[in-house]
Amino acid sequence: MNDDFFYAIGLMSGTSLDGLDIVYVKFQKSDSANFEILLAETISYSNIWKERLQSAVNLDKKGISILHNEYGVFLGIKTKEFISKNTIQKLDFIASHGHTVFHQPENGFTLQVGDGEEILKATNSTVVADFRSQDVQLGGQGAPLVPIGDRLLFSGYQACVNLGGFANISYERNDLRIAFDICPVNIVMNYYSNKMGLEYDDKGALASKGTIHQGLLKELNSLPFYSKKPPKSLGLEWVQQYVFPLVDSYKLDSHNILRTFLEHVAQQISQIIQPFDTILFTGGGVYNNFLIKRIEVLGKKNIIIPADHIINYKEALIFALLGLLKLQGQVNCLSSVTGAQKNHSSGKIFTTNNSD
Repeated sequence: MNDDFFYAIGLMSGTSLDGLDIVYVKFQKSDSANFEILLAETISYSNIWKERLQSAVNLDKKGISILHNEYGVFLGIKTKEFISKNTIQKLDFIASHGHTVFHQPENGFTLQVGDGEEILKATNSTVVADFRSQDVQLGGQGAPLVPIGDRLLFSGYQACVNLGGFANISYERNDLRIAFDICPVNIVMNYYSNKMGLEYDDKGALASKGTIHQGLLKELNSLPFYSKKPPKSLGLEWVQQYVFPLVDSYKLDSHNILRTFLEHVAQQISQIIQPFDTILFTGGGVYNNFLIKRIEVLGKKNIIIPADHIINYKEALIFALLGLLKLQGQVNCLSSVTGAQKNHSSGKIFTTNNSD
């Protein structure tokens, strides 16, 4: 291996089921903040995999175990294909977020499927996976985990916002990194776009044709989660329990649902970003031009949108960094973010010799 750099692959699957993000990245050994994304790709899920992951929350213990194993096999195969296709020679490790099925930190558990052992078998490379469960065992939310990467890799911005299945923010306050989920975004927007036969609302075109329903908007903004203080995080179960039933109770046209929910997202985010001037926005939601425009108007802010490879692959990049920190025995999970008892080095290591 090169003496000056660590070479890693990061794998990320978000709650909005856009696909599997794979990045090949190098980190300078003397300063991991010096990084370069060498290759990146998003592999769309087949309808079968999308359905399996979408409905996984309804599986019993045996079904979850089977999915954990088979999704790990899928991740291993796709990573091996990525390595082969790009003739990757230098690789120190693979870091995999997996796919979140359950996230109920208040009940003491979170689950990301995708067995690291299966990725190891397919690629014969060291794998770091299961980044969240240790934090929950230590009394934390297990999320968000990206803020340590925001601190180390993107310190030039006062705040970092990611618009994925959920919107989250991270920033420094009194030398502590603070971060939390703001609200659902694509996990809801895509759901109602799907009902119209589309994968997503391209550039916000569907929402822009709708009308805001003030009653629904008021009820959405009044959900108790928004008045909670951080640390706090959201999961699919919360959306299924509170958001979908509320929205559906109004029996609105899909365009009006999307317009109202987009306004809800814009209002929640614009309130949160008020204290900051330089704010980095990433994640698939930044391609929703209408949403970005509404956030800028309501927040009276100029949003900084970086190059496409950072927009699309920042989370996969940061999970590669989390894997590196774990392998080095360094802190990769911040108690100021998750509410855990202490800072710690989270993740499970799978190697050809043993697994930690």
